[in-house]
Amino acid sequence: MTEVAVAVHGLKKDYGKVEAVKGVDFEVAPGEVFGFLGPNGAGKTTTISMLCTLVNPTGGSATVAGYDVVRERDEVRRNIGLVFQDPTLDGYLSAEQNLRFHAELYGVPKSIVGDRIKQVMEMVALWDRKDAKVMTFSGGMKRRLEIARGLLHSPRVLFLDEPTVGLDPQTRSAIWGYINQLRHLEDITIFMTTHYMDEAEYCDRIAIIDHGEIVVIDSPEALKASIGKDRVQIQTGDDDAAIKALREKFDLDAAVREGAVTFAVASGEEFVPRLFAELGMPIKSVSVSRPSLDDVFMNYTGSTIRDAEEGAEAGGRAWMRAMARR
Repeated sequence: MTEVAVAVHGLKKDYGKVEAVKGVDFEVAPGEVFGFLGPNGAGKTTTISMLCTLVNPTGGSATVAGYDVVRERDEVRRNIGLVFQDPTLDGYLSAEQNLRFHAELYGVPKSIVGDRIKQVMEMVALWDRKDAKVMTFSGGMKRRLEIARGLLHSPRVLFLDEPTVGLDPQTRSAIWGYINQLRHLEDITIFMTTHYMDEAEYCDRIAIIDHGEIVVIDSPEALKASIGKDRVQIQTGDDDAAIKALREKFDLDAAVREGAVTFAVASGEEFVPRLFAELGMPIKSVSVSRPSLDDVFMNYTGSTIRDAEEGAEAGGRAWMRAMARR
């Protein structure tokens, strides 16, 4: 494989006046599990679409497996696998028939198709269901089959766009068990997008993207270590008064996040007794947690990923109402 599996420089995508991706820069090393972490609407899927040659960039450049995504589209497509966010399997065909159709499209030599299909289906524990119609599969089984399909032609880079969206926690965990096995069974780079914090923990490095811009890139542990403070959440009878008191008495910036007054402070457990003694108002409950990726996201973007998604959804609804009034 090339020294860099994915190289992106100033990549942009505009839709009229809307800047979906605003000149992002990053590189992904061969064999790395690289994650794009951000809320819905942050620009994750648009970026993956450009890297997979499904959407033309407005500006900048990118190479995947050493091939330019604009000038060498066919070569890029031969060297990538893609698992879409939405299912794309044919429910009326069997699992094996879906894979054989994919093999035809990618020109996999007929002499190896049968063995390769068995190999990838065993990898995701579906070989015993190879003759069953896909319409009889559960959501998790369909996702596993799509991963097997993405691997069938031995791609050098596998793109997973929200690979476990809509699945229950147990199935999501199982899917990630299969994905982690790929690193030991296939010589492959994995590029994934997610808005689930627990999934981002599986990555070697993650890029936090918000409003079309990458705000920070590093390993999950390094990002959490960069915060250096604990997250404290309190419930009071007056959130505004509590935020004001925290600022005036402790010089702490606080905000309401996920229904509680939230702030960051060093040695949170040691600070709690002082908080009760000096805040000057009743505290109904308090929780202290070590830095998480959600804290990292809040530190670099000013909101939790859940709040960001709720804001994006509210903005989308407002835009639709405005359009309806026209």
